[in-house]
Amino acid sequence: MNITGKHLIAGQWVEAEETFASQPVTGEARAYAQGTRAHVDAAVSAAEDAFWSYGYSSTEARAAFLNAIADEIEARGADLTAIGTAETGLPEARLNGERGRTTGQLRLFASHILEGAYLDRRHDEALPDRAPLPRPDLKMVQRPVGPVGVFGASNFPLAFSTAGGDTASALAAGCPVVVKGHPAHPGTAELVAQAIAAAIERCGVHPGVFSLVQSNSREAGEALVTHPLIQAVGFTGSLAAGRSLFDLCAARPTPIPFYGELGSINPTFLLPQALKARGQAIAEGWAGSLTMGAGQFCTNPGVVVTLAGEDARGFADAAAAALSKVGPQTMLTDGIAASYRSGRAAVAGTAGVEELMAATCEGRSGAPYLYRVSGKTWLDARVLAEEVFGPLGIIVEAADRDEMKAIAKALHGQLTCTLQMDEADHDFARELAPILERKAGRLLANGFPTGVEVSDAMVHGGPYPASTNFGATSVGTLAIRRFLRPVCYQNMPDQLLPQELR
Repeated sequence: MNITGKHLIAGQWVEAEETFASQPVTGEARAYAQGTRAHVDAAVSAAEDAFWSYGYSSTEARAAFLNAIADEIEARGADLTAIGTAETGLPEARLNGERGRTTGQLRLFASHILEGAYLDRRHDEALPDRAPLPRPDLKMVQRPVGPVGVFGASNFPLAFSTAGGDTASALAAGCPVVVKGHPAHPGTAELVAQAIAAAIERCGVHPGVFSLVQSNSREAGEALVTHPLIQAVGFTGSLAAGRSLFDLCAARPTPIPFYGELGSINPTFLLPQALKARGQAIAEGWAGSLTMGAGQFCTNPGVVVTLAGEDARGFADAAAAALSKVGPQTMLTDGIAASYRSGRAAVAGTAGVEELMAATCEGRSGAPYLYRVSGKTWLDARVLAEEVFGPLGIIVEAADRDEMKAIAKALHGQLTCTLQMDEADHDFARELAPILERKAGRLLANGFPTGVEVSDAMVHGGPYPASTNFGATSVGTLAIRRFLRPVCYQNMPDQLLPQELR
């Protein structure tokens, strides 16, 4: 494994005057080049130059490039797992699975663009004899927008980072990509960048089609979203950071779309008959989903809403018993661990909150906590509706069905909402479903939201603040539409049309 600590800019490994140190869980820290506005400008300028060839390349060439990236990542599998576990503390099995998801979505997009449906081609033939006015010949197709900026995510060093879903979908669309690496795993980012560089050379692609700029400061990220040649941005991260970047995109002289996935509490509505019949099993499944990966999934189901009563108390007891078996887990960064403790303190310090299970977590570790509140307390204390990134659960006991519906209506935008229900609950579920449908991008029945299938029908997004664009998804083949725009050609000679319309 040869980690240089440099940026990859248009095929060249570039040093910097300033560096920052990584913060691995195990092993020695490494120095990495600190990205500046000059580095970002060089990368974006090269991406713009690459667009004039890559943006007009054939789908066959782009599909071959995506598959080559997947091949090169797989060839570095053992090294990626080794450095990824050292930097993040994630277990080997998780990193191996995430690598498979990363290469799988690259290959999925390769197949998707070869099928051609993503182009949404339309043709209205000319009607020269139509009265009172003739109709011109009109052809429409989706075209790539240009260079795209992508931000690596802290919690997915592979699947949502350097060659993750944003990069894969942008490259599939025909858009060169500049990635701002996440400082939580810079070595992993560089090793993936090496794989992409090898694929570029293997396929003869313009080297400006991909660049990686490392940074642990705001300068590189702000330079990326405000660069006049960047046409769209993909981001996965916190609400505060995402909103700051979103505002910068909106304030540009020419605003651009910012596709930010900003997190969610992913509430579960546990209906009466399911609670009575399967309360303990649901509690155990919920505890497992809540603590998976130290609760560091954007689909972590942090809240359960149910009706107060004896069955709800039994559910709480079963959940506490299941969570008590889960010890402290290593979190992705010291900052995330500190933020988790701060969020827990805000919940615990709210009037009317009852602590059902406490734990001790210090340093970079996170342990589960469980709290219970009444529906009225939940509705009055909006701090309880804010995401706590970690394995913290809140059980909300509504006084009756009307209060449960009021809780649903008061929710902010979510990535997911879940209905745990039996057949006898269907009438009440029909009342809740239209409310929850307006709140979330994915509505589940009798499951847990952790684990996002990469497929044609998946939606990973939702109303703000779950994401900054409720009409988009960051997972699944529909993600490609973020980096395309429709263009209509009127009476255009065939030889001047894009190849996809001829």
